[in-house]
Amino acid sequence: MEGTVTVGGLRTPATTAGVTELVTSGTPFWLDLEGVDAEASALLDDTLHLHPLAVEDAEHFGQRPKIDEFDEFTYFVVHGAVMDTFATSELHVFLMAHSIVTVHHDECPAIEEVHRRIQRRRTISDSSPRVTLLYVILDSLIDTYFPVLSALDDRIDQLEDEILRQPTEEQLGTLFEMKRSLINMRKVVTPQRDMFAALASGVSELPDMTDEAQRYFRDIYDHLIRIADMIDGYRDLLTGVMDTHVSTVSNRLNVVMKQLTIIATIFLPLSYLTGFFGQNFSFLVGHVTGRGPFLVFGIAIEVATVLVLLYFFRKRGWIGRVSS
Repeated sequence: MEGTVTVGGLRTPATTAGVTELVTSGTPFWLDLEGVDAEASALLDDTLHLHPLAVEDAEHFGQRPKIDEFDEFTYFVVHGAVMDTFATSELHVFLMAHSIVTVHHDECPAIEEVHRRIQRRRTISDSSPRVTLLYVILDSLIDTYFPVLSALDDRIDQLEDEILRQPTEEQLGTLFEMKRSLINMRKVVTPQRDMFAALASGVSELPDMTDEAQRYFRDIYDHLIRIADMIDGYRDLLTGVMDTHVSTVSNRLNVVMKQLTIIATIFLPLSYLTGFFGQNFSFLVGHVTGRGPFLVFGIAIEVATVLVLLYFFRKRGWIGRVSS
C-alpha cells in the first residue's frame, strides 16, 4: 500500500495498523492513496467499511465525474488537468464522518498543493475541518486546468505563426492532437460543472456544510464555468487555425501552379517556332541560311516572343504585383 496519512498537518507514510489505530481512537485524518492494491482494498473494506461498489470504482479508474451519497460517506470522482500532456487526471474522494480518503494514480501535483495550503493554514472554518479539507482538495484539483489552458493558448498562437510562415503536415497532426485533448477535457468538465452546480445550489447536500462553506463551493462552480467557456473558445480557435493551415497550403499550391503555367505558356510559342523552322522542307533548307536568318529567326523572334508574353503577364497582374 502506497500513500500517506495526514493528521493535524503532519504527513506520515500510510500503514494498515496506523490507520486502524486512528479509526479506533476517532482521530480525524486524511488518507491519500496512490492506487488501490490488495492491502489498500482490504483497508477500505474492512477497516473503513466503505461500500463495495465505491471501492470497486476506486480500484478501476476511468470513471465519469460524479457524486454518490451512501449511508456513512459521500463519494466523489473529480478530474483535473496534467500540464505536460494536456490530458486529465482522475481523483476519487471519500468524505466520511471524521476522515477523508483520496485515491489517485501516479504523482498528483494538486495533492502537493493541498499540503502547501494546509501548511499556510488557509481554511474556511475550524468548525467543519473535513468540509474545509474537501474544498481545498477539490479547489486545488480544479485550478490545475488554468495553467494547462494558458499553455495551450500559447501553443496555439505559436502554431498559428509557424503556419503563416511555413505550413507542414506535422503542424496539422499537432492541431488534431490538441483538439482531441480539448474534447476530452470538455467531456469531464461539463459533468463536473453540473455536479458542482447541484452542490452549490443545495440540491446535493454534504454533512456539516455551512453557509460560509457553500460560498467557497460556489466559487469552484464559477471556476468550472470559466474553464468550460475557455475550452469552447480554444476549440473554436483551433478550428480557425486548422482552416488557416488548409488555406495557406492551398494558396501556396495556387502560386506554384501559376508559376508553372506561366513557364509552360512561355515555352509553348517557342516550341512552335523551333518546330516550324526545324521542318526539312526544301524551301526552308534552301533559303533560310546564313548568320542573318539565324539571328532573326533563330534568336530574335524567340526573344521577342518571350518579352511580349512577359509584358502581357505583367500588365494583367499575373506576375510582378502578386507575391509568391
